[in-house]
Amino acid sequence: MNRLLDDTLVEVRNLKMYFPIGKGILRRKVAEVKAVDDVSFKIRRGRTFGLVGESGCGKTTVARCILRVYHPTGGEIFFNSQDIAQWPANKVQPLRRNMQLIFQDPYGSLNPRQNAGSILGEPLKVHKMVNSSREYEERVEELFRSVGLDPSMADRYPHEFSGGQRQRIGIARALACRPSLIICDEPVSALDVSMQAQIINMLEELQEKLGLTYLFIAHDLSVVRHISDWVAVMYLGRIIEITGWKELYENPLHPYTKALLSAVPIADPLIEEKRERIILEGDVPSPINQPPGCSFHPRCPIATRECSEVVPQLRNVGGDHEVACIKV
Repeated sequence: MNRLLDDTLVEVRNLKMYFPIGKGILRRKVAEVKAVDDVSFKIRRGRTFGLVGESGCGKTTVARCILRVYHPTGGEIFFNSQDIAQWPANKVQPLRRNMQLIFQDPYGSLNPRQNAGSILGEPLKVHKMVNSSREYEERVEELFRSVGLDPSMADRYPHEFSGGQRQRIGIARALACRPSLIICDEPVSALDVSMQAQIINMLEELQEKLGLTYLFIAHDLSVVRHISDWVAVMYLGRIIEITGWKELYENPLHPYTKALLSAVPIADPLIEEKRERIILEGDVPSPINQPPGCSFHPRCPIATRECSEVVPQLRNVGGDHEVACIKV
């Protein structure tokens, strides 16, 4: 086993997560969904790793495997140099103090029966992070201020906040345990554009101030561009391209990545008018019955017969740019 780099907080190696499909009264296994199939990447301390792709490509499943909500079918997940992929549930629970999640939906992720103060204070009690009621109150006030909210709002219930304020509460809750890794599962997709910018800027400020490490999941490449140091593009359970954010935007190599980038609007109308838009034909194949060879070949504009026969593997094409395409 290779020694992990000192600045690597998370390393995922050949991760697999298959879900069996049963039939009949006895739920006899007849097929399986390959939600995540042989995924590998690293997240360095204090950095942001972006994971992008269409809905259903396996992004959230990867996150849940890292959090050990799911027990992976195969592969390794190193967190702080420890392989946690096969840890039993009783050993995983204390680990979750160091790994927190910001949910996509600011409306459904907060308990409507709890006020904002108790929502932020609950992790402090669960993980026994305060020794007195005064320390508890001071920490809750500190969490409110850290996300730009007035501590006097502590007695309000979720329905009394706007969508952006609710997401700030969700972020503050994730910060309560002072984690080293925060997984952001499409944290701005339910917000309007102006609020998205505010939340992204706040996440960057918190990262710089607290030394946080982010796994940022999104389907919008324009959002990932503003916060990520590294970006991986997923398609049907596999990573098909991975590199630094600047390299990805200036020199995309995989046909799927090029199609995604062509759909990102550009503010300059002159450039937008001249830009070629790549329209992908057909639908995403079923993860239950994936096509042979490259899973993208039925929709790929440059596919040949060989693409339906060979499963492309990620390979380095120069620098730190890796791509899974035999035509590159």
